[in-house]
Amino acid sequence: MVERLNGRGVMLVDLAYHWIILLNLIGIPAIHLGISWAYTRMPRDRFDPGSPLFRQRAWEKKGKTYQTMFRIRSWKHFLPDAAPWFDGFAKGRLTDKDSEYFRKFIAETCRGEAAHYAQIPGIMLTLIWNPWPVAAMVIIVYAVFSNLPCLILQRFNRARLQAFLKS
Repeated sequence: MVERLNGRGVMLVDLAYHWIILLNLIGIPAIHLGISWAYTRMPRDRFDPGSPLFRQRAWEKKGKTYQTMFRIRSWKHFLPDAAPWFDGFAKGRLTDKDSEYFRKFIAETCRGEAAHYAQIPGIMLTLIWNPWPVAAMVIIVYAVFSNLPCLILQRFNRARLQAFLKS
């Protein structure tokens, strides 16, 4: 890869501004949607709620921490659920009270969490054509903070569902 220093900063690929903007307008949503689509195609049993990545932590207090720290109930309804766009499991609201449905829903929160973790480095691919340091820093902040609310929501929902399932 060639690094070039121009008036816009260091770039791995030197492009005119209009190409950078166009690539970001197309590339960023394509990465988000492509990763979401790929994860909806993976078998549900790959997403084990008891695995080290997904298991509930004591500090989460069965989801109460997310309400206390982030007031999640006041904004969670604004987040889109992309899974139904790809014939995936809808997580917008409970449609059943059966324990098997809850287990599926819990696994789907793991799938959603994994997809959002994957989107962070996925979005970082745009650093190839975004100039350093300013635009790249914006992309890095965007990659983390655009996925953070969704990660929090998946963990909040899973903790609540697991507590309900145990009761």
